[in-house]
Amino acid sequence: MGKLRELRNLQGWQRNLAVLWVGTFIAGVGFSEISPFLSLYVSEMGNFTKSQLSIYSGITFAATFLVVALVSPFWGRLADRRGRKLMLLRSSLGMALIIGATGFVHSVWALIGLRALNGLVSGYIPNASALIATETPKEHSGAAIGILTTGMVSGNLIGPVVGGFLAQTFSIRLTFVITGFLLLIVFFLSLTLVHEHYQPSPDLLNKKKRPGLLTQVKNPRAIMTLLVSTMIIQMGNMTVYPIISLYVKELMHNIGPIALVAGLVAALPGISNLIAAPRLGRLGDRYGSGKILIFGYIFAVLMYIPQGIVGSVWGLAFFRLMVGVSDGALFPTVQTLLSKGTPQDYTGTVFSWNQSFQAMGSVIGSLMGGFVTSLFDYNGCFLFTAGSLALNFVLVIMFIPELRLANLRANK
Repeated sequence: MGKLRELRNLQGWQRNLAVLWVGTFIAGVGFSEISPFLSLYVSEMGNFTKSQLSIYSGITFAATFLVVALVSPFWGRLADRRGRKLMLLRSSLGMALIIGATGFVHSVWALIGLRALNGLVSGYIPNASALIATETPKEHSGAAIGILTTGMVSGNLIGPVVGGFLAQTFSIRLTFVITGFLLLIVFFLSLTLVHEHYQPSPDLLNKKKRPGLLTQVKNPRAIMTLLVSTMIIQMGNMTVYPIISLYVKELMHNIGPIALVAGLVAALPGISNLIAAPRLGRLGDRYGSGKILIFGYIFAVLMYIPQGIVGSVWGLAFFRLMVGVSDGALFPTVQTLLSKGTPQDYTGTVFSWNQSFQAMGSVIGSLMGGFVTSLFDYNGCFLFTAGSLALNFVLVIMFIPELRLANLRANK
């Protein structure tokens, strides 16, 4: 009770940040704890050949991301009309029911259908970001978004461990039910403790067609560049993610606790991101978000290139740890610049578009990882990611010159 009283005594934006950090953490756990055994769950749905299992697993993974990419703009427009808190409640309750129901299916197509429905009701994290962006004083917005990002990142980090423990201790099916229950807790936390003062303009509430996002910002080219940047950054992460364990196995010469080491290496970017993101957000508030963004790109390229040529798993572990620092600079800073470059009435829209582009990056990256590896071996994934981020950096410099980044601050 004492902690709850302290929470209620915080300023409104600080209370929102604390509650939504918990919400994004649980949502991150819910998303990531399922992924390690999802293909195993698919295998329980029938007597599939290895080829069939690979195809069905791929469709099951991709279904959510594909639907998210398609529907996020719609939910963003509705958030700007009806408020971001309503979208938080819609998403958390919808995911709680759908993920909980996933534990009871016995058909692979029913599983794929529920995964698609999960994408349909998604949107908790981008709407949490949009609410924090609009409710937080501008002088604290970069740090606040950075702190909020750590909730999702730390949830994603611990999720696979929690999921593996639950599946091993209970069962895969019961893990889905437990995840649904956790998301139900998020729903009630958001319902009772999150407060929003946002009032949409009368123009948004009438029946007339709403002007498009890019017609309402001062620098549409900058906004599009930032959205594409989100896609490319996520594509780079997802290109590398599927082959990390195999690469660790090769570096260890198939000797030793490979699964344990691979899990630790995969977790390292999340650990450093958790530490770096809020600090880099505060530096962005003080010295300019543009400088943090440029640092993030240069640092990421420098950290990805050596990963393809390291000779030991310890070298790979070090550079993977450093990738978390670059992610802590890139993702929150892109969100901060999108927020500062977009009118308040369109914040939900732009964050939902950002989620769509991130989902597209996940789909493209997953496909490219296998394709690039088949052509150039594991090393090619890291070099491909470095090249993609270098090209993205050039686009940012071309379309958002550093001297014009200040305009993004002045748009609101």
